[in-house]
Amino acid sequence: MPNHPLAEVFGHSTTDFSDRAQRFRRNKLCPFNNKVPSCTKDKAKDPLGVCSVYHGQSAVITCPVRFREDWLIADDAAAFFFPDGSMWTSLTEVRLADSEGKSAGNIDVVLVAYNKAGKVIDFGSLEVQAVYISGNVRDPFAHYMENCAAHQDMNWRSEPNYPRPDFLSSSRKRLAPQLMFKGGILNAWGKKMSVALDSPFFNTLPKLKEVSKEDANVAWLVYDLVPDKYGSLRITKSRTVYTEFSEALNTITRPKVGKVDDFLKILQAKVDEKLESPPINQTVDNPFSV
Repeated sequence: MPNHPLAEVFGHSTTDFSDRAQRFRRNKLCPFNNKVPSCTKDKAKDPLGVCSVYHGQSAVITCPVRFREDWLIADDAAAFFFPDGSMWTSLTEVRLADSEGKSAGNIDVVLVAYNKAGKVIDFGSLEVQAVYISGNVRDPFAHYMENCAAHQDMNWRSEPNYPRPDFLSSSRKRLAPQLMFKGGILNAWGKKMSVALDSPFFNTLPKLKEVSKEDANVAWLVYDLVPDKYGSLRITKSRTVYTEFSEALNTITRPKVGKVDDFLKILQAKVDEKLESPPINQTVDNPFSV
């Protein structure tokens, strides 16, 4: 298990010192089909070029652009949305509005099927779910970038705010709202949706009720970062989980309900503490004394 959190920096393993890896780090480039050649994560002028961090022995994707490697996610989503042999293309960051014209957010990728005349005949939505980080990842990133060769094996364990994947916040603050608002509109239109995420994140979600591909309107595209023969990490689909939209939404947004008696004990302890605390008597100096 590494002693620092950084799995990939500017698209390459922190131990990769090939000419290509060094050029990408030196020029702060993104190899994963970002909207521009450079990395733009966090800050355009001083990007936080961390694509993935370690969680145990696994690399967890923390940048949504990382999922765009070779556009494998688009191929996998299209296989769910459209019949074999369909002509299709992809559009990124497409605004979705509700019935009042208010924005429900941007769809990460819209896959559009068209006929020989170029007329749109169908579409589906592809949402990409990277994982939030708790703690400070910029400091170890900056330390690594100061001298990549010397700091490739740095020990960051004793540093404060060691960064870790925050799976709970990622599901509650991003995944659930995406499903509720954007997914709700698409489902009302009768359109299919795919969600791309990695195995460590997917494995923290409540168990989803699976259905056949034919009965599904949501496909969970689950990926892993797997080392190739050169040691570089490559995105690889591990499985596809097919679900029904409403059932999946209810499962993910339904809280795990604890016992009310446990909460009452907490309340009682706080009330007891408050009642047992002696009043604070403060003496105020006489303002009229000389």
